[in-house]
Amino acid sequence: MTRSPTPRRTYVPHTLDADAVRIWCGLALDALGRAREDIDAINVYPVADGDTGTNLYLTVESAAQAVDAAFDGHPASSGAARPSLADVVRAMAHGALIGARGNSGTILAQLLRGMADVLAEDGDGGEGGGTGGGDEADGLRRALRRAVDLAYLAVAHPVEGTVLTVAVAAAEGAERATGDLGTVARAAYEGARAALQATPGQLDVLARAGVVDAGGYGLVTVLGGLAEALSGEAPAAPPAAPAIPAPASASPLTAETGAGPVDCSADGPAFEVIYLLEAGDGAVAGLRERLDALGDSLVVVGGDGLWNVHVHVDDAGAAVEAGIQAGRPYRIRITHFGAPAERRPAAPEPGRPERRPDGPSGERATRAVVAVVPGDGLAALCAEAGATVVATDPGKPPGGSELAEAIRRAHAREVVLLPNDAELRHPAAAAAAQARAEGVRVAVIPTRSPVQGIAALAVHEPARSFDEDVVAMTSAAGATRCAELAVAEHRSWTMAGVCQAGDVLGLIDGDVAVIGTELARTAETVLDRMLAAGGEMVTLVLGADLPDAIAERLERHVREGHFAVDTIVYRGGQPSAPLIIGVE
Repeated sequence: MTRSPTPRRTYVPHTLDADAVRIWCGLALDALGRAREDIDAINVYPVADGDTGTNLYLTVESAAQAVDAAFDGHPASSGAARPSLADVVRAMAHGALIGARGNSGTILAQLLRGMADVLAEDGDGGEGGGTGGGDEADGLRRALRRAVDLAYLAVAHPVEGTVLTVAVAAAEGAERATGDLGTVARAAYEGARAALQATPGQLDVLARAGVVDAGGYGLVTVLGGLAEALSGEAPAAPPAAPAIPAPASASPLTAETGAGPVDCSADGPAFEVIYLLEAGDGAVAGLRERLDALGDSLVVVGGDGLWNVHVHVDDAGAAVEAGIQAGRPYRIRITHFGAPAERRPAAPEPGRPERRPDGPSGERATRAVVAVVPGDGLAALCAEAGATVVATDPGKPPGGSELAEAIRRAHAREVVLLPNDAELRHPAAAAAAQARAEGVRVAVIPTRSPVQGIAALAVHEPARSFDEDVVAMTSAAGATRCAELAVAEHRSWTMAGVCQAGDVLGLIDGDVAVIGTELARTAETVLDRMLAAGGEMVTLVLGADLPDAIAERLERHVREGHFAVDTIVYRGGQPSAPLIIGVE
């Protein structure tokens, strides 16, 4: 699943164009992935349920996926016109709307929609087009101001010292700045950063906890991605504020089980209700009134017939019924704040039966394993071992939402998640955090390759206690060194020197260690290097087009050159890598 190495490049656009928006989404998502646990840890308002960072990550992930889809619909190789700025910002706003999670995620979706309204109008009609010339900095100023205006309209009872205050400061910082687009973006970020530091003085609950606002921290992180995308310079980090200890980061091969959210206050409504709603503007006005009378933290965002509704209530059924009266609600999610984690189910969608495992009562299984795999052969192998499989396509790794859905599909009280790809660390962690909020005990074993996942599955034993099983699976994965062969797509600098397009690359533990011109010979060199450090078992996972003759040659090479080392071969069928190697 590892992609051929590409030198890290910083793209510095001269205009706010489609490419800049795509880079912004990628930078923001990566930054939120790194900050997710810290943001969760300082989440004390409006409910101390420890999920703001996760919700923001999943919201931006949905926006980024929608932007990628807009580019996929205009592949450069097809000769089709590149997507315009209007295409991409509308996709971003729509993706954020349908993927918005929690109070802060819903407000962020509305902020992005407000920006998209202005940027789409400015950039409509241009191929990949930006706002153009000297108007681009002014376009960003107007976009940020429009974002603030829409966000305040969406929140029933705005509170200062929250993400809204931080958004206002970003717009004001941009309006005060003079200079080019990058200068204005950095000024917006610095204004938001300063406002974030002041939030404890505006909201008593933050002051008592000794933290800044979690939603505001997330918005500053997103604006940092924008500033970097438009200026090419990474801005200063947001202020480090968590007085509440964040969970310790997992070591590279230590299972991440999570400590769970901070305790929720007994005060306030019992349920969080979120759903998408198809309805007209007039019906939504009445819905706001009904929901405002039922609870608090009401945020309704969207437009053009599609809305995302978020509210905290004591009567969850009444909140859903209000949506039914207004239009067609779907993707309904209900979280009980006060219940212990193991009793927080996700509500099934209307008309969609609840998933039930085999058995007369449909109760949850005790334990399940969810494994991400890149090929049909690997999928069949893992499914035969009892895992719930998430299949991947080349260049389209699953997001946190997709992994969270796979955990739900496993329908177990305890789940072990095997991402089998180093690039899935952040999505896997976000999916696990969301599943824990729904009452599932989840451990993420940060497997970097399918061969580590195979090793973990081989020692999985549901009869053991959860902790013992996780330790055994983690140890088996950690004892498996992994390698992969890939074909270079272009000339590039690597750890092993300069490679040319078409060269065969041998990657050991993610780094290019061998550059060759012939696949079998390169694989033999990789095997010799790995086995020089010892080993008892070699696993070869063959790609979709790798001939059996090469596998036979490699088996013979191991047998003749490395005494007492066994070899096992799987036809993995993965399209992305011709060969994956594991050594235990």
